[in-house]
Amino acid sequence: MALPTVVLAVAVGICLYAYVGYPAVLKLASLMRRPAQLSAPTSDWPDWPSISIQLPVFNEASVIAATLERILALDYPADRRQILVVSDASTDGTNQIVSSFADRGVELLCQPRRQGKTAAENAARLHLRGDIIINTDASVRIQPDAVKHLVAAFRDPSVGVASARDVSVANVETQVNAGEGAYVGYEMWVRDMETAVGGIVGASGCLYAIRAELHMHTVPDALSRDFSAALTARAHGRRAVSVPEALCFVPRSASLHQEYRRKVRTITRGLATLAYRRALLNPLRYGSFAWMLISHKVCRWLVPWALVAGLGALGALAVAVPWARVALAAALAFGVLAGIAWARSGNAAKPLPRLLALPAYGAAGNVAVLHAWLRFLAGRSAPVWEPTRRGALS
Repeated sequence: MALPTVVLAVAVGICLYAYVGYPAVLKLASLMRRPAQLSAPTSDWPDWPSISIQLPVFNEASVIAATLERILALDYPADRRQILVVSDASTDGTNQIVSSFADRGVELLCQPRRQGKTAAENAARLHLRGDIIINTDASVRIQPDAVKHLVAAFRDPSVGVASARDVSVANVETQVNAGEGAYVGYEMWVRDMETAVGGIVGASGCLYAIRAELHMHTVPDALSRDFSAALTARAHGRRAVSVPEALCFVPRSASLHQEYRRKVRTITRGLATLAYRRALLNPLRYGSFAWMLISHKVCRWLVPWALVAGLGALGALAVAVPWARVALAAALAFGVLAGIAWARSGNAAKPLPRLLALPAYGAAGNVAVLHAWLRFLAGRSAPVWEPTRRGALS
């Protein structure tokens, strides 16, 4: 019984460390050091740097006009701002709608064939003129002063990337995918503590800013620029930070089934990106950043494997140990309940009770991680980028 007991202890340890132990150590570390204060935007700052707002899209005709109206209304000097929409071979009229904004300064770059988000962003690099590149998404709503808060963070010369605070929202009457809201809030809390300790290990794909000289570095098309941005910054001696005042409202996915597909795609690309930047996992060279990268990314991506190993160990122990039988039965019952809740989440007319939303989200997320690992280990690239069609904001 020695081996199953060791396996179970290691599995439980990985799960607890990834979601409880790591934040606890971060909190302790943040209390022991005085965090650098990020600059706040001031109306009397005469020299706001030039920015390029980059918006990759694919078939966003239903939302792109409203998105551009909100971007044009952002609180930032119009003469210091470029807006570039990069269409990944859209076919639904998106290009025509964007073109109608040309007289208001919106630029359009059309990809001749669909290649995915990173390829579109790579193609756009030669067309970007700003000192700071703002990356955002067509489905989100940016707080009017958010860009100023992000740009103000670059007054600190050590900052290479500034990431917004995602706020997960849904129409009050639908209460769609409540588990996603709880998880996003937890993730933003962890990023705040990472910023206090030194810097975050991944930027928000919904809204983040990066110095132009860092953005111009090559990122292979199969990888994630969102995740790679913070890694590129650290590799070049700068840090990535979370800016709590820069609010970005993100509609929740319409269902867990949609969220599952998004997670498989993003985690597959995340695993490939981490493998590409694996040198940053060396603590002898990158110190606390390597520890945070291992803790935040690697350990979380190992949790599903730990759960599988833990169930196997419980099964072996249950043959002779009464408490293991009880624990195994409880774990299986919880898994079945979470699975049923996940299956029910596809019914928008009957949203999940809040008590079931988080277990269902956790089940979907962990199975998605396993699916992504299998794709990565098999050498299969992530599915072609399909923007998440999120629920409309009320």
